[in-house]
Amino acid sequence: MTSPQFGGGRPGGPARKSSALEKAQARDVSLRRIGRLFVPYRPQLAVVTTIIVVAAVLGMASPFLLREVIDVALPHQDVTLLCWLAAGMVAVPAVTAVLGVVQTWISTRVGQQVMHALRTGVFAHLQRQSMAFFTRTRTGEVQSRITNDIGGMQSVVTSTATSVAANLTTVVATAVAMVALSWRLSLITLVVMPPAILLTRRVARMRREVTARRQAELADLNVTIDEGLSISGVQLAKTMGTGPALIERFTASSARLIDLELRSELAGRWRMAVMRVLFAAIPALIYLGAGLPVTAGSMSIGTIIAFTTLQSGLFMPLMGLLDVGVTITSSLALFARIFEYLDLPVDVADPAAPVTVDTAHAPGHVRFESVTFHYPGSDVAAVAGVDLDVPAGSTLALVGETGSGKSTLAGLVARLQDPTGGRVTIDGVDLRVLRLADVAALVGVVSQETYLLHATVRENLRYAKPDATDAEIEAAAGAAQIHELLAGLPDGYDTMVGSRGHRFSGGEKQRLAIARTLLRNPRVLVLDEATSALDNETERAVQQAFDALAEGRTTITIAHRLSTVHDADQIAVVDHGRIVERGTHETLLADAGRYAALAAGAGHSAAR
Repeated sequence: MTSPQFGGGRPGGPARKSSALEKAQARDVSLRRIGRLFVPYRPQLAVVTTIIVVAAVLGMASPFLLREVIDVALPHQDVTLLCWLAAGMVAVPAVTAVLGVVQTWISTRVGQQVMHALRTGVFAHLQRQSMAFFTRTRTGEVQSRITNDIGGMQSVVTSTATSVAANLTTVVATAVAMVALSWRLSLITLVVMPPAILLTRRVARMRREVTARRQAELADLNVTIDEGLSISGVQLAKTMGTGPALIERFTASSARLIDLELRSELAGRWRMAVMRVLFAAIPALIYLGAGLPVTAGSMSIGTIIAFTTLQSGLFMPLMGLLDVGVTITSSLALFARIFEYLDLPVDVADPAAPVTVDTAHAPGHVRFESVTFHYPGSDVAAVAGVDLDVPAGSTLALVGETGSGKSTLAGLVARLQDPTGGRVTIDGVDLRVLRLADVAALVGVVSQETYLLHATVRENLRYAKPDATDAEIEAAAGAAQIHELLAGLPDGYDTMVGSRGHRFSGGEKQRLAIARTLLRNPRVLVLDEATSALDNETERAVQQAFDALAEGRTTITIAHRLSTVHDADQIAVVDHGRIVERGTHETLLADAGRYAALAAGAGHSAAR
């Protein structure tokens, strides 16, 4: 029963959501919660709203200026009035254009700050999740939500509020101006509203469903890319001959995306086409109505032209206002996916009132007191009723068969998970009352699976201690028996390690990980057979470095080879999450119990 972070683990099922579930999540998203994203920026939004209102009101002056030109200035050949009206017709769009630039700058900045807050909020919250979350969630799924989902929300976040204000103000101002010109003609324009609202609602519902399915498909695409194009994935595909199957999977997913995008776009295009026809028909009805014998002469030509100008200018803001509804409704699926991550409970969190400890001078006395642990969703305890006392500066070796619970115990010491019963303490302090940063400073971990960043050797080592000097880095590398190798490289410590450290061999990567941990100088060391990938000569050298480091520090080793634990102060044999034997190498051999059987099996295997 080993945890994935120490080389065992439980495979997690895919996190893919069905379309029905996505829609259910979308319905649960509160518009009020979305609105709260903008609360810190109320002053800026107030300025934007003021600019929009002023620009909309100014824009309504143009049709009235046109009417005066046609009905007054031209018939009466009033050159002075004509000049003033012409200047006004130029000044109005110039002023509104300047106001539009200012409004765009402020609103875009606010939108980008909201996007930044969402991205960093999700990333920070996921950093606080326990290892269990990452075990059951596909890496590509997490990346898709942070990039694709938040990226898909950008148009909503950056322009929705201003679009609503601008279009609503323009529609209201235009409607008022149209009524002022002719309330009878204004009634004709109302015929477009029922079909516009009906079509918009249908398109919004369809786009919400399509958006949910599209984001799920994008997540699958990201997973395929992550699994198929990483170095390990490419190597696996080449050795297993699964390249064609991966290409087929990627192609099918991409083809489904084409269909979803077409459905989304065509729905909007059909609505736009219908609305354009309706709006184009209205001026014809207006001219027809104005020319009928019953209404002929009841209004001037300037009024008709000004009215049709206003009516034609109503199309874009009205459609924009309706589009906001479509956009918000379809984006609810995106908000649901993001809020789902933000609402995840934090299993391993900083305490509300943390206890302060001196991490640099803590003795490092580790105790397990009646510790029990269940993995989420499992009824079988991975660890059950474990009591262990590891005095400061001593060494404990955990041995047992694969899946016995050794790595789970080590993970509890590093607080990668919290016990479901009992407690783990360092120097008498429950780990759950310490800050996570303090636990990380107290406990250093070197596991079998070494992860290196795609950066230089120096940057990888400095990751453990950002303020480390070059001398400290080289000293740690020397203790890990890798300094000479690094110094001999053409670029030395500035050598790029490559993706996941594939520039180096397994043993070299493990020594880099050891150097990284040595640089932190923790009081407690957790070693998951950290020398298992080294040849015998290098292993002996690194073991000597560990022996020197262990002076005055507590070391807990997960042993896969019993030959590495002969000198441990105590050895605990783990079986099905329980401690079945404990003692030194000699006493356990003398007891002729489980440890002796494991030692005999190891010796027999080595002999073969």
